Amino acid sequence: MAFSVLMYHEIRKEEDFQAAELHPIDVKQAYKDFLPSPLFITLEKFEQQMEYLFNNGFHTLSLEEVKAYYEGGNSLPEKSILLTFDDCFQSIKEYAYPILKKYQFHATAFVVTGWLHDNKRIFAKDKSVCLSTSDLEEMKDVFEYANHTHQMHIRTSESESLLMTSSKETFAKDLDECNEHILINHKNVFAYPFGLFNESNILTLKEKEFKLAFTCENGHNDMQSNPLLLKRNAIPYLIDLEAFKKIVTI
Repeated sequence: MAFSVLMYHEIRKEEDFQAAELHPIDVKQAYKDFLPSPLFITLEKFEQQMEYLFNNGFHTLSLEEVKAYYEGGNSLPEKSILLTFDDCFQSIKEYAYPILKKYQFHATAFVVTGWLHDNKRIFAKDKSVCLSTSDLEEMKDVFEYANHTHQMHIRTSESESLLMTSSKETFAKDLDECNEHILINHKNVFAYPFGLFNESNILTLKEKEFKLAFTCENGHNDMQSNPLLLKRNAIPYLIDLEAFKKIVTI
């Protein structure tokens, strides 16, 4: 039984989103960057997608189910899908959380713990603001939280990230720092920042006994997939419902 993983970052109402504009991020860590437009989805399309999954009997997976699939050979329910959200920007609480809760869906958020603000911020439409620990606490009936580094979600070039240019010891220490956060309840599950990694990074995850790691490569996963190289499908703002159906249909 194969399954698909969907990857979301940011959600905006159609009236608030301008694809041609720059979208700065606002995080606790002293780091400046912009979120590319393809990593946004409109609220209207997101709700349409979740409604489609619900009306067509899709099962939203927990990370424990995925671990049991790879570790114990457990079967997955029909029409299984894993919903993931990277970086924990405000829109997952403002928009995704109530929709997921309405449909009784389960989701995973990959947290950059060094990005979490100390206090709640007013929702901003013009930039991508990271949530706070208290925000995440309020969503844990829908979301489970996994490792997306503590302070290594940094691109060093177009083709490399800080993970790839740092020593194994530095990466291992950062993984531990992320896992120290009280709400990271899946300390052996990881998502590669930007989907960038090298063989040394994979080896470090193995040595730290990580069970699952997610890339940004499109496609489905099955029993033959490497659990430290699982595929995820980015859902961009331009996607229509027919294209979405093709991604989730196996």
